[in-house]
Amino acid sequence: MPKPRTKTGEKNLISKNLLELRKAHGYSQRLLAYQLQLKGYDMDKNVITRIETNKRYVTDIELKALCEVLEVTYDELIDGKKE
Repeated sequence: MPKPRTKTGEKNLISKNLLELRKAHGYSQRLLAYQLQLKGYDMDKNVITRIETNKRYVTDIELKALCEVLEVTYDELIDGKKE
């Protein structure tokens, strides 16, 4: 069974927002991956790259990890909206 995609064919909803939030924090992809690893999440630079270029699906654990490290809510990461 094929995995779901957005109406525009994207594999995830966070690619653009992740890129913007990462840059707003002054993180390179490598530094963001390092921060995630310090918190115990096994994500490397290649994972960040593939998410940002919309070539990879994102798990719920990865969403949680990114929200924790970037200090944002799920809504802000997924929709770009602050609560």
